[in-house]
Amino acid sequence: MEDLWCVAAGVFQVWVFVVVFLIMLPAMFGLSLGVTGVYIQILVRILEWATLRIQRGRQEQPRIIERAGGSMQEEMGPLRSSCSLSGREFALSDAFYFCKKGLESIADDQVTQRFSSEELASWNLLTRTNQNFRYISLRLTVIWGFGVFVRYCVLFPLRITLAIIGLSWLVIGTVLVGFLPESSVKNWLSELVHLTCYRICARGLSATIQYHNRENKPQKGGICVANHTSPIDIVILANDGCYAMVGQIHGGLMGVIQRSMVKACPHVWFERSEMKDRHAVTSRLRAHVAAKTKLPILIFPEGTCINNTSVMMFKKGSFEIGGTIYPVTIKYDPRFGDAFWNSSKYNMVSYLLRMMTSWAIVVNVWYLPPMTRQDGEDAAQFANRVKSAIADQGGLLDLAWDGGLKRGKVKDWYKEEQQKMYSSIIVGQNGFNSAAPCSAGPEQQ
Repeated sequence: MEDLWCVAAGVFQVWVFVVVFLIMLPAMFGLSLGVTGVYIQILVRILEWATLRIQRGRQEQPRIIERAGGSMQEEMGPLRSSCSLSGREFALSDAFYFCKKGLESIADDQVTQRFSSEELASWNLLTRTNQNFRYISLRLTVIWGFGVFVRYCVLFPLRITLAIIGLSWLVIGTVLVGFLPESSVKNWLSELVHLTCYRICARGLSATIQYHNRENKPQKGGICVANHTSPIDIVILANDGCYAMVGQIHGGLMGVIQRSMVKACPHVWFERSEMKDRHAVTSRLRAHVAAKTKLPILIFPEGTCINNTSVMMFKKGSFEIGGTIYPVTIKYDPRFGDAFWNSSKYNMVSYLLRMMTSWAIVVNVWYLPPMTRQDGEDAAQFANRVKSAIADQGGLLDLAWDGGLKRGKVKDWYKEEQQKMYSSIIVGQNGFNSAAPCSAGPEQQ
């Protein structure tokens, strides 16, 4: 029995040494011992080998449908060109365009697929697949089983330990700093506590983060906007600088963290009733931006998590505040873990468990040049310009659809826009000239 206790004590000492001296202390000073980099390189080689094993005897499935990339006017042009129309006539061939679009949406919907996990080119030895790839060969099965042991019996306990330490220090540290009077020393200590704790939490996810163009990092008094994939987007960005968070006040553990953080840093938390008052939200954010000594505000204008394959419509409220916008692109590597939070399928606890049992979180962050609103540009146009810059940098699809479709229906104004666009074609504003005569429908009155 004494030998068993000695072994347990020895394992505990090794565990504490690894957590404190090999992970926490380097993380606190922003250093890396290179272990994660070697780990990622090994993973890449294993996944490449597994991909080759899986692809043997399997043929790539062809796409079901290929979408046309033109506008309504461009796509309807060939259909109407076979008829000689005066510009104010309805052609029966117009119905084919709408039938085609409807079938495309059924076969390959561009919107709802953004709210599910990103499709992978090949299996990444995780269990997120509908096919039993692990049974293709004995060696692949052995490696998959060994990976399960490593992820659940080694990495998961280690990550849980680091997450608990990081969150505990965040709550305790911000509460203690909150007792200090307002001064530059308090602001410095607050930023130090936040930065240190977020770095520890990032190590708890085995996060490997590459920051690009650091000369464009958000500055105080500005607004940082980024595409949104996961709640850990905040941890990823806060590893390289401090931000003032904006969001709704929650209860439970999240509420405890929020109340402690706001004691040390001017985060902007809203009650549920205030979130519905657009003017109240805008005025509080504008007051924060006006104080050039306060941390930059971090906002995710999409308003919901998207699966990191595209960027959807930015809410214009963030761009009505004024000030300088600092765009940031976040792009995760799906080979090592699915960072997307499907809140309709997983609650926060289930999602974090999936993250902590994945291989790693590998992500690239690009700081884009600051942008300001141009003369004659309204908030919606400014938002679209920023969104396009973020999508182009990360190689993401730039979609005009509202992320609110994740839980709601298409808004009436979008249907009306499509109707107006078709009406403009019929009445001749964007009509088509054709040479060959043919019969057409009756004229519009």
